[in-house]
Amino acid sequence: MATSVQLSDDLERFARDCVEAGRYDTVTEVVQSALRLMRDTEEQRAAFNAMLKAAAEEADRDGTFTAEEIFAEIDDTLAAAR
Repeated sequence: MATSVQLSDDLERFARDCVEAGRYDTVTEVVQSALRLMRDTEEQRAAFNAMLKAAAEEADRDGTFTAEEIFAEIDDTLAAAR
C-alpha cells in the first residue's frame, strides 16, 4: 500500500538528517519509526487509562484509606515486628 505524506520543512530536514547520519536508510523508515513510537505511546496511554478506571472502580467498590490510616498501619506493623 503506497501512501504519500508531506512533511513540513523542519520535519523533512530532520528526517533527512537522520538518514544522512546513518540511523535510517530512507526517509520512509524514519516516518515508519515515528509512527511505531506513536502507536506504542497510544497503547501505553490506553493501558494507563484502563488502570486508572479499574482503580477508581475498586475504590468505589471497596472504599479508600487516608494516608494517615496507611502510615498508622505501617507504624503498628513495625512496632509489632520489634
